[in-house]
Amino acid sequence: MFTPSQADVRHFFCSVYAKNKANQPLEAIETIASQWMEEHPEYHHDFSDGALALEKMYDVEDGKTNPFLHLSMHLSISEQCSIDQPRGIRQAVELLTAKRDSLHDAHHEAMDCLGQMVWESQRAGRPPDGAVYIDCVQRHATRD
Repeated sequence: MFTPSQADVRHFFCSVYAKNKANQPLEAIETIASQWMEEHPEYHHDFSDGALALEKMYDVEDGKTNPFLHLSMHLSISEQCSIDQPRGIRQAVELLTAKRDSLHDAHHEAMDCLGQMVWESQRAGRPPDGAVYIDCVQRHATRD
């Protein structure tokens, strides 16, 4: 399992941002990341200075979203859907996308479910429960 450090993640996104701005060729995963970055122009300043990105802290209590975590979740959901792992996540996200008429909005709702699954897993000291995650995304797709 790939477990990048916080610095690795921040370096990755800053590097993708710089390469994309310079119209340099991107690897497949970088292309996906850059597409999600384009959906979040409010974070562009966070990606423009790699040294500052490594130092900056994002405090939820201050109402600041961590753009690196946020985009990492977009990438995770994109990857999960591309290989349908956990099994059924692709269909659940597709249903939610159709319901919201927006892949971006569907991802944001799926992030709530993904975050909850990870939090419960860590709290209980057990592996993540993909079925609970998928059920949560499906519930979002069936509610107004």
